[in-house]
Amino acid sequence: MEKTLYPQMIIDALQTVTYAGTKKNLVESQMIADQPTVAAPSKDGEPWHVGVVLEFPRETDPFLKSTVKAAEAAIKYHVGKDVVVDIKTEFKSKPRPKGDSLLPGVKNIIAVSSGKGGVGKSTVSANLAIALSRLGYKVGLLDCDIFGPSMPKMFNVEDERPYAVKVDGRDLICPIEAYGVKMLSIGFFVSPDTATLWRGGMATSALKQLIADADWGELDYFILDTPPGTSDIHLTLLQTLSITGAVIVSTPQQVALADARKGIDMYRNEKVGVPILGLVENMAWFTPAELPENKYYIFGREGCKQLAEEMEVPLLAQIPLVQSICDSGDAGQPAALSSETATGLAFINLAQAVVTVVNRRNAELPKTRIVGVSTQA
Repeated sequence: MEKTLYPQMIIDALQTVTYAGTKKNLVESQMIADQPTVAAPSKDGEPWHVGVVLEFPRETDPFLKSTVKAAEAAIKYHVGKDVVVDIKTEFKSKPRPKGDSLLPGVKNIIAVSSGKGGVGKSTVSANLAIALSRLGYKVGLLDCDIFGPSMPKMFNVEDERPYAVKVDGRDLICPIEAYGVKMLSIGFFVSPDTATLWRGGMATSALKQLIADADWGELDYFILDTPPGTSDIHLTLLQTLSITGAVIVSTPQQVALADARKGIDMYRNEKVGVPILGLVENMAWFTPAELPENKYYIFGREGCKQLAEEMEVPLLAQIPLVQSICDSGDAGQPAALSSETATGLAFINLAQAVVTVVNRRNAELPKTRIVGVSTQA
């Protein structure tokens, strides 16, 4: 390269790179921490060396690697393809706490899980959180389904956007509060009409941010609405949080119960050791609005009750299938807001059962240990 380089040329090149976290370029996002350095070759034939320091909001920024690669490519394109580019990263926020100090104000962490999709796990999670709040407890709810978030709609807060607050020198996300429940979801940060095309690492990094970089404060119960199945998301939760216990949701038919067994096995694995607090049988029977006393067992009868007896865990609740549950969820008015209906009362009873089994678990069992990170393939 024959021409002379100077720092402003590097800055001009970085102005062409958009940072996905702000939708602005790196200069507008104030991410260039220091003046870029330019070192001329010591002898003919050697390349110029360029040094850049980019400052990201946090170490787990899901856009870090892609931004660094884009910055390097922009410099080579605008300045010279033979330039040697050295990009270093710094972080604005302090390192997040680890282990038991991650959520010091949270007393109980409850994972609501299902081995199979479509069994109403998110409906149960939302209504359980609201019912616990109505019983007088401080409740938080984390929508852990990164690829199919549903809580913003179920709580009628789709247009809300969390903002940052400064706590002990750290910039933290302030959860959205609705119906007495503090709640966060990736749905607040992505378009509801656009598919989230992320690899597993980006999804788990985003989940960790929603946990560790949020101002959850003092909570009696922190409900985790996990995605269906057993995946990277579940492993991340187990490696990040000391989960008090799991509530397994299933419908009565055998295909759902088979997957529920897998979910139970995941938590009971000797390397995991999360207690099963109990089972919830959702869509236990169908009751038409015009015949409220009638019960039609369209998915089978008492399958979850039989599984609970087989696995020696409590059956916490049997939730009927009624049109109002679906309608209230779609309208952002969950059934648990009213205890005057049969479904609302069912969720209040579920919350009371969860409180009972959690108190018993805490009296009889030690605190759950966080799962260690394995280095084996």
